[in-house]
Amino acid sequence: MLRILVADDDQGLRFSVRETLAQAGQFEIEEAFDGLNAMEKIKARRFDVVLLDVDMPRLGGLDTLKLIKEHDPAATVIIMTAFATIDDAVRAVKEGAYNYLSKPVKGEELVRLVERAMSAQTMISSVAASAPVLMDAGRKIIGGSAEMQKVFNIIHRLAKVDTPVLIRGASGTGKELVARAIHFNSARKDEKFVAINCSAIPENLFESELFGHEKGSFTGAHERKIGKFQFAEGGTLFLDELGDMPVMMQVKLLRVLQEKVFTPVGGNREIGTDVRVIAATNRPLEDMIRDGKFREDLFYRLNVIPIFLPPLAERKTDIEHLVSTFIKKFNKAHSKRIIGIAPDAMACLKKYAWPGNIRELENVIEHAFILENSNQLTLGALPELILAQAGVNLATLAVPTGVSTGIPAGARDGGFDGSGASQADESAEPSVEMVSINGENLDFNKHKEAFEREFIIKALKTFKGRINQTALHANIPKKTLLRKIEKYGIVARDYADPR
Repeated sequence: MLRILVADDDQGLRFSVRETLAQAGQFEIEEAFDGLNAMEKIKARRFDVVLLDVDMPRLGGLDTLKLIKEHDPAATVIIMTAFATIDDAVRAVKEGAYNYLSKPVKGEELVRLVERAMSAQTMISSVAASAPVLMDAGRKIIGGSAEMQKVFNIIHRLAKVDTPVLIRGASGTGKELVARAIHFNSARKDEKFVAINCSAIPENLFESELFGHEKGSFTGAHERKIGKFQFAEGGTLFLDELGDMPVMMQVKLLRVLQEKVFTPVGGNREIGTDVRVIAATNRPLEDMIRDGKFREDLFYRLNVIPIFLPPLAERKTDIEHLVSTFIKKFNKAHSKRIIGIAPDAMACLKKYAWPGNIRELENVIEHAFILENSNQLTLGALPELILAQAGVNLATLAVPTGVSTGIPAGARDGGFDGSGASQADESAEPSVEMVSINGENLDFNKHKEAFEREFIIKALKTFKGRINQTALHANIPKKTLLRKIEKYGIVARDYADPR
């Protein structure tokens, strides 16, 4: 249950706020009668959210906010203020408060704001998995391996300023997640977060995509269109895969960053823009500058606050924490109760090189969730690629408790006709009974196909026989999935929801 501290010298308001939050049934609430009393309670125990009045005796809200952030940067503070002190509340947001509420406090608005604040805080917790490192003049000043306090410090620093941010790291390290965490914890949180993948835009449409175009400005421009800069007005524009941006567009982007204006394609008027730009790349920009493929002036304009996300291969001590995080996520998504991962399976994960970084690890854990029927992720539920790199041979594995190989029972008696069904009962639903692996039955190819068939059946069951959803979430190319379904005689509609 989330812990909330309500600090206000007005006892009636404290009671009102407490009653409103208590009705939501998800908060544990305490009260403080001024800033000093609030600090005493905060030092005694940690609170997820602090509701803080601006005007209090002994220690005012703004001074209390500073002390709270010094003591616990992770604390989420919401300022409560009368109309007369609204400027103080706005200043408090710039100093690190999440947001402010005007008095009299409205119940629905209060609960909604607290829930949004907790979502933003959860996002920072997820960012910790990326182990961001903030650099200053080439010197590492904040960062390390998934240390929550340092991660909150990074986001807190970036949220207080409005300068561009350049996030660098290999594919799958969580660059967009970091960008979203910065946005949703900044003063722009109430405005749009607009993401654009520079590698996915044809070169001839790049300018129109970013800046928009006027009707008739080029062939096919049948109506006026606003670009991403105008669409994201007041918010954040995330430029992913920045290294794939054409050089000509780099010139135009630099002008927007410097002069805060742009001109739509075919237009003759300049449009002002108030957008924070966060860019990300996995490309070696310094080498691209040397080769004339990336502008040096744009690099320095964007590189005001650089963040580096190290590859997972360089911080394998974080794998246990990441796996635990993903287990919690997929327990909720798949309605399971997996309690952890077997030691030999964890050792196997730590031996793998993880070229796909955190994204690949997340996919592997979801793969294991679909395959595993016991209450613990085991070696047999891991993909063969992971096992092979760790030197584990599937043929030597005992079948984990609750995990079947997917060979129909008829196959044990020689009654398997290769269609995926037993000759003894062709009308029966495809069976998922298991064949034990013992010393008299060591056929690698047979057991490999058995696990493969079992995985596909379980994936189809999970996604109700929907081919596209199964291919997407089980990380199988659709063509491969269809080929395997045909090979094993699996009928996808057998696993669809009954009408």
